[in-house]
Amino acid sequence: MKIKFERINSELKKQIAKVIACDLKDPRLNNGIVSVTKVSVTPDLKYAKVYLSVYADNEEARKEAFDTVCRSKTFIRNMLKNAVQIRLLPELNFVMDTSVDYGIKIDKLLSQIDIPPAEENQDE
Repeated sequence: MKIKFERINSELKKQIAKVIACDLKDPRLNNGIVSVTKVSVTPDLKYAKVYLSVYADNEEARKEAFDTVCRSKTFIRNMLKNAVQIRLLPELNFVMDTSVDYGIKIDKLLSQIDIPPAEENQDE
C-alpha cells in the first residue's frame, strides 16, 4: 500500500509542477521560480499537501508568487483532472517549503565559525 501512495505523490508532484510551469500565465510568477518539492496525500486520498519552494529576488516577490499559486489551486486541480488518472483527485493545500532557506542559514552560520587548525602533538 505504501508503494501506491509513493506513486500517487510522485505523479501529482510531476503534474502540478508541469501545470505551474506551463499553464499558469500570471505575470506575477515571472518574478520568481516556483518548484514543487514534495507532495503528501492523506491515506483516504481526500487531501494533498503540496510543498512549494519559491526563488525570487526579494521576500515580497516570493510571497506574491506563492499567493498567486495558492489562488490558482482550483485551476491547477481542474488541469490535473485531465492529466492524472485517479478516481478521487485530492484537494490541494499549498505550503511554503522553507527547508532551502534553513539550509542556507545553517551554511552561513557554519561559514562564520572560525575553527583553528588542529595542532599535531608528537610525543616522540
